Amino acid sequence: MTTLPEYYDALSAAVLDVCRDHYSDRLVSLAVFGSVGRGCAHPGSDLDFLLVADGLPRGRLKRMAEFGSAETRIEAWLRDHWRDGEKPCLSPIIRQRSEIEAGSPLLLDMTQDARILYDKGGFLAARLARLSARLRELGARRIVRGNAWWWDLKPDYKVGEVFSL
Repeated sequence: MTTLPEYYDALSAAVLDVCRDHYSDRLVSLAVFGSVGRGCAHPGSDLDFLLVADGLPRGRLKRMAEFGSAETRIEAWLRDHWRDGEKPCLSPIIRQRSEIEAGSPLLLDMTQDARILYDKGGFLAARLARLSARLRELGARRIVRGNAWWWDLKPDYKVGEVFSL
């Protein structure tokens, strides 16, 4: 029997294989994050992943519809590889390059716990490195209390001050 980390590694590899085939040269980046990215997945953890691709349709529903046939193939892999009867849910976030460049709160945690599986031209790694550098400049820190955390983006913030990430 495989260990839980080995299982999630195999699932991540299957997602990458299917996405590379499905999106072909449109695929820009694929990264897992959340508990799997942090290496602390537990039975029943979902697989959070960021998929960056070129030429995506506008709107979440259209993007999920386009992802549908890829998801069907991943679901087939899951049926064949269930671990102890548990089937993790897929939790994709699908974005274009411009949306990643514009920024998102999602990227904050990804500076800490993303595992990049595919990254054409180092696009996502470069974006996360720029954000990490900016967070260091601001003195930002992720504050962890038990199973929860939040970001203090600028500990020396003064009322009325404006800053950007």
